[in-house]
Amino acid sequence: MTDQAPIIVAITGASGAIYGVETLRALKDLNIPTHLVVTESGARTLNHETGLTLDDARALATTHHANKNIGASIASGSFRTAGMIVAPCSIKTLSGIANSFADNLVIRAADVCLKERRPVILMVRETPLHKGHLDLMSRACDIGCTIAPPMPAFYNKPESLQDLVRHTVGRTLDLFDIKHSLVKPWAGDLK
Repeated sequence: MTDQAPIIVAITGASGAIYGVETLRALKDLNIPTHLVVTESGARTLNHETGLTLDDARALATTHHANKNIGASIASGSFRTAGMIVAPCSIKTLSGIANSFADNLVIRAADVCLKERRPVILMVRETPLHKGHLDLMSRACDIGCTIAPPMPAFYNKPESLQDLVRHTVGRTLDLFDIKHSLVKPWAGDLK
Protein backbone atom coordinates (compact mmCIF):
# COMPACT_ATOMS: atom_id res chain seq x y z
CA MET A 1 0.00 0.00 0.00
CA THR A 2 0.98 3.60 -0.46
CA ASP A 3 1.16 6.38 2.09
CA GLN A 4 -1.90 7.89 0.44
CA ALA A 5 -4.93 8.45 2.65
CA PRO A 6 -7.71 5.95 1.92
CA ILE A 7 -10.74 6.72 -0.19
CA ILE A 8 -14.14 5.77 1.17
CA VAL A 9 -16.31 3.92 -1.35
CA ALA A 10 -20.01 3.49 -0.68
CA ILE A 11 -22.39 1.32 -2.67
CA THR A 12 -26.05 2.18 -2.16
CA GLY A 13 -29.27 0.67 -3.47
CA ALA A 14 -29.57 2.50 -6.78
CA SER A 15 -29.06 0.57 -9.98
CA GLY A 16 -25.42 0.62 -11.04
CA ALA A 17 -23.58 -1.36 -8.35
CA ILE A 18 -20.99 -2.18 -11.02
CA TYR A 19 -19.72 1.41 -10.70
CA GLY A 20 -18.82 0.82 -7.07
CA VAL A 21 -17.26 -2.55 -7.87
CA GLU A 22 -15.15 -1.12 -10.71
CA THR A 23 -14.13 1.83 -8.53
CA LEU A 24 -12.86 -0.63 -5.91
CA ARG A 25 -11.04 -2.68 -8.56
CA ALA A 26 -9.40 0.40 -10.06
CA LEU A 27 -8.25 1.72 -6.69
CA LYS A 28 -6.95 -1.73 -5.70
CA ASP A 29 -4.99 -1.95 -8.97
CA LEU A 30 -3.51 1.47 -8.20
CA ASN A 31 -2.59 0.39 -4.64
CA ILE A 32 -4.83 3.07 -3.14
CA PRO A 33 -6.38 1.95 0.16
CA THR A 34 -10.17 1.90 0.43
CA HIS A 35 -12.80 1.76 3.13
CA LEU A 36 -16.03 0.19 1.85
CA VAL A 37 -19.55 0.67 3.18
CA VAL A 38 -22.50 -1.02 1.49
CA THR A 39 -26.07 -0.19 2.42
CA GLU A 40 -28.55 -2.99 2.94
CA SER A 41 -30.25 -2.14 -0.36
CA GLY A 42 -26.84 -1.83 -1.98
CA ALA A 43 -25.97 -5.42 -1.03
CA ARG A 44 -29.20 -6.65 -2.56
CA THR A 45 -28.71 -4.65 -5.76
CA LEU A 46 -25.06 -5.72 -5.95
CA ASN A 47 -26.05 -9.37 -5.97
CA HIS A 48 -28.99 -8.91 -8.32
CA GLU A 49 -27.10 -6.88 -10.92
CA THR A 50 -23.62 -8.41 -10.80
CA GLY A 51 -24.00 -11.81 -9.15
CA LEU A 52 -21.41 -10.71 -6.58
CA THR A 53 -21.96 -11.16 -2.88
CA LEU A 54 -21.26 -8.64 -0.18
CA ASP A 55 -18.18 -10.70 0.73
CA ASP A 56 -16.98 -10.47 -2.90
CA ALA A 57 -17.18 -6.68 -2.77
CA ARG A 58 -15.54 -6.57 0.65
CA ALA A 59 -12.63 -8.63 -0.72
CA LEU A 60 -11.88 -5.78 -3.15
CA ALA A 61 -11.54 -3.24 -0.32
CA THR A 62 -8.71 -2.70 2.12
CA THR A 63 -11.18 -2.29 5.00
CA HIS A 64 -14.94 -2.58 5.23
CA HIS A 65 -17.53 -1.36 7.70
CA ALA A 66 -21.14 -2.21 8.45
CA ASN A 67 -23.50 0.58 7.46
CA LYS A 68 -25.03 0.56 10.95
CA ASN A 69 -21.63 1.06 12.63
CA ILE A 70 -21.65 4.81 13.17
CA GLY A 71 -18.70 4.34 15.54
CA ALA A 72 -16.41 3.21 12.68
CA SER A 73 -13.13 5.05 12.05
CA ILE A 74 -14.55 6.85 9.00
CA ALA A 75 -17.29 8.38 11.17
CA SER A 76 -14.74 10.77 12.68
CA GLY A 77 -12.98 13.73 11.13
CA SER A 78 -9.84 12.84 13.05
CA PHE A 79 -9.49 9.77 10.84
CA ARG A 80 -7.76 11.05 7.70
CA THR A 81 -9.20 10.08 4.33
CA ALA A 82 -8.78 11.47 0.84
CA GLY A 83 -12.56 11.76 0.47
CA MET A 84 -15.50 9.64 -0.60
CA ILE A 85 -17.13 8.21 -3.71
CA VAL A 86 -20.76 7.06 -3.51
CA ALA A 87 -21.18 4.74 -6.49
CA PRO A 88 -24.02 4.46 -7.17
CA CYS A 89 -25.80 7.06 -5.07
CA SER A 90 -29.50 6.43 -4.48
CA ILE A 91 -31.91 9.33 -4.10
CA LYS A 92 -32.43 8.23 -0.49
CA THR A 93 -28.70 8.58 0.20
CA LEU A 94 -28.55 11.86 -1.74
CA SER A 95 -31.38 13.16 0.44
CA GLY A 96 -29.63 12.08 3.64
CA ILE A 97 -26.36 13.71 2.61
CA ALA A 98 -27.99 16.92 1.33
CA ASN A 99 -29.93 17.28 4.58
CA SER A 100 -27.16 16.11 6.97
CA PHE A 101 -29.45 13.33 8.21
CA ALA A 102 -26.61 11.05 9.31
CA ASP A 103 -28.58 8.02 10.49
CA ASN A 104 -26.16 5.49 8.97
CA LEU A 105 -22.44 5.22 8.25
CA VAL A 106 -22.63 6.15 4.56
CA ILE A 107 -24.30 9.45 5.33
CA ARG A 108 -22.19 10.08 8.46
CA ALA A 109 -18.94 9.44 6.53
CA ALA A 110 -20.06 11.82 3.77
CA ASP A 111 -21.00 14.42 6.38
CA VAL A 112 -17.56 14.06 7.99
CA CYS A 113 -15.80 14.45 4.65
CA LEU A 114 -17.82 17.57 3.92
CA LYS A 115 -17.14 19.21 7.27
CA GLU A 116 -13.43 18.43 6.86
CA ARG A 117 -13.50 19.89 3.31
CA ARG A 118 -12.70 16.56 1.64
CA PRO A 119 -14.18 15.62 -1.75
CA VAL A 120 -17.51 13.80 -1.81
CA ILE A 121 -18.43 12.50 -5.25
CA LEU A 122 -22.02 11.34 -5.73
CA MET A 123 -22.75 9.13 -8.74
CA VAL A 124 -26.47 9.84 -8.55
CA ARG A 125 -28.31 7.12 -10.43
CA GLU A 126 -31.96 7.85 -11.21
CA THR A 127 -33.96 8.72 -14.29
CA PRO A 128 -36.07 10.59 -15.05
CA LEU A 129 -35.46 13.26 -12.44
CA HIS A 130 -38.16 15.42 -10.89
CA LYS A 131 -37.63 18.84 -9.34
CA GLY A 132 -37.21 17.36 -5.85
CA HIS A 133 -34.26 15.27 -7.09
CA LEU A 134 -32.74 18.31 -8.79
CA ASP A 135 -33.23 20.42 -5.66
CA LEU A 136 -31.44 17.76 -3.58
CA MET A 137 -28.54 17.68 -6.04
CA SER A 138 -28.31 21.47 -5.95
CA ARG A 139 -28.35 21.44 -2.13
CA ALA A 140 -25.64 18.73 -2.09
CA CYS A 141 -23.51 20.91 -4.41
CA ASP A 142 -24.08 23.91 -2.18
CA ILE A 143 -22.59 22.04 0.81
CA GLY A 144 -19.58 20.77 -1.12
CA CYS A 145 -20.51 17.58 -3.00
CA THR A 146 -19.70 16.96 -6.64
CA ILE A 147 -22.54 15.39 -8.58
CA ALA A 148 -21.13 12.96 -11.16
CA PRO A 149 -23.97 10.89 -12.59
CA PRO A 150 -22.74 7.87 -14.55
CA MET A 151 -23.41 9.04 -18.08
CA PRO A 152 -21.84 7.20 -20.99
CA ALA A 153 -19.39 8.97 -23.26
CA PHE A 154 -19.03 7.87 -26.84
CA TYR A 155 -16.18 10.04 -28.15
CA ASN A 156 -13.75 7.33 -27.02
CA LYS A 157 -15.57 4.73 -29.16
CA PRO A 158 -16.42 2.17 -26.42
CA GLU A 159 -16.63 -1.43 -27.56
CA SER A 160 -18.25 -2.91 -24.47
CA LEU A 161 -20.31 -2.15 -21.40
CA GLN A 162 -17.07 -2.53 -19.43
CA ASP A 163 -15.53 0.29 -21.49
CA LEU A 164 -18.44 2.58 -20.59
CA VAL A 165 -18.22 1.73 -16.89
CA ARG A 166 -14.44 2.15 -16.75
CA HIS A 167 -14.66 5.52 -18.49
CA THR A 168 -17.07 6.79 -15.83
CA VAL A 169 -14.91 5.39 -13.04
CA GLY A 170 -11.82 6.97 -14.60
CA ARG A 171 -13.49 10.38 -14.84
CA THR A 172 -14.42 10.04 -11.16
CA LEU A 173 -10.82 9.22 -10.22
CA ASP A 174 -9.78 12.32 -12.19
CA LEU A 175 -11.68 14.35 -9.59
CA PHE A 176 -9.13 13.11 -7.02
CA ASP A 177 -6.23 13.84 -9.39
CA ILE A 178 -5.37 10.13 -9.45
CA LYS A 179 -3.26 9.00 -12.40
CA HIS A 180 -4.76 5.98 -14.17
CA SER A 181 -5.21 4.46 -17.62
CA LEU A 182 -9.00 4.00 -17.57
CA VAL A 183 -9.68 7.03 -19.78
CA LYS A 184 -7.86 8.10 -22.89
CA PRO A 185 -7.51 11.87 -22.52
CA TRP A 186 -9.05 14.03 -25.21
CA ALA A 187 -6.23 15.41 -27.33
CA GLY A 188 -8.37 17.84 -29.29
CA ASP A 189 -9.75 17.66 -32.77
CA LEU A 190 -6.89 17.29 -35.25
CA LYS A 191 -8.91 18.48 -38.24
